[in-house]
Order: sequence, then structure tokens, then C-alpha cells
Amino acid sequence: MNEILRNILSALGRFLSKTKNRRLMYLVVISLIALGEFLLSGLVRRTFVFYSSLEGKTVVEDRMISRSRDRETDIRRYVDEVLLGPSFPELDPLFPRGTKLNSFMYRETVVYADLTESAALPVEGRWDVFRSLITLNEGIRRNFPFVGDVRLFIGGNEVFFNEFYGISTKPADNSKTSP
Repeated sequence: MNEILRNILSALGRFLSKTKNRRLMYLVVISLIALGEFLLSGLVRRTFVFYSSLEGKTVVEDRMISRSRDRETDIRRYVDEVLLGPSFPELDPLFPRGTKLNSFMYRETVVYADLTESAALPVEGRWDVFRSLITLNEGIRRNFPFVGDVRLFIGGNEVFFNEFYGISTKPADNSKTSP
């Protein structure tokens, strides 16, 4: 047994005597430590879409949010982060400050989220409310591919995305005049 251990340590000593091999070993050890920390931290990357204050351009933020074993909790944490707003001051929040989540439920691939009445107000008179709601809807679907449908409510009243989706996707036809 001692002879086998002596042979292993001798071979390891010869391997690590070369600078390139030592550096490779350092990289492997650092990579394993980083992987272990990532797996134990319980964080997951989520993307958030906000709009710049000046030009109105789309800006995507990446945030690390703690992961749970429950899908409903993960989606709720995402919606709460959206309601907090962007982390950069030059970006506008999607909803007015103080907007909260009244109730939240995830059942059979459908998300139900009820926002407070302040969500129906435009942010500082700049952004359209429906643009913010559509951005929230798309963000949930993008970050959680297992979600089949998102039903958003404001003050207990459902926001009808099907009607607004048809309006926003059809180009304006200004060639016809109304009678």
C-alpha cells in the first residue's frame, strides 16, 4: 500500500514539476471551485427589459435572482423585481413607483398576476401602459419557457392582451378614407 502511494506521489511530483502543468492544474482547481460556488449559491440569471429615459430604446438588464424549488415562487420573484424597476437611473421603470403585486398564482402553465391600480397609470407621462404590460408578459414568457399563458390583472380587472396584440401587430392603413 505504501509503495502504491509512493508511486502516485512520485508521478504527481514529476507532472507538477513543469510550469505548464502546474498552471493547468491551477486553472482546473479554480474552475472546480467556481462551479461548486455556482451550484451551491442557488442563483439564476434572469433578463429584464426596460426603456431608456431619453430615446425610449430597449435596454436589457441581467440580474441574478435566488432560485427556489417552486416554479410559482420563481416567477413571483421575477415579477417583484420588475416592479422594483431598473437598476440604472437613466432607465424608466415599467410601472409607477409604488406599484405592488396584489395576488399571484401559477396553475397548470398559466400565470395569474394582479397588480395594484397604480399600474394603470403611465410612468411620468412617458410610456404607454399597454407597452409596459406587454413587456412584462414577454419577460415572463422569455425567462420561464414552461409558462403557456400569462393573465395580467389591474385592480382585479383583466387586461385583454388578445385585443391589443391584434392592434399592435397590424400596420396602419392610411390609404383608405373613412366615410
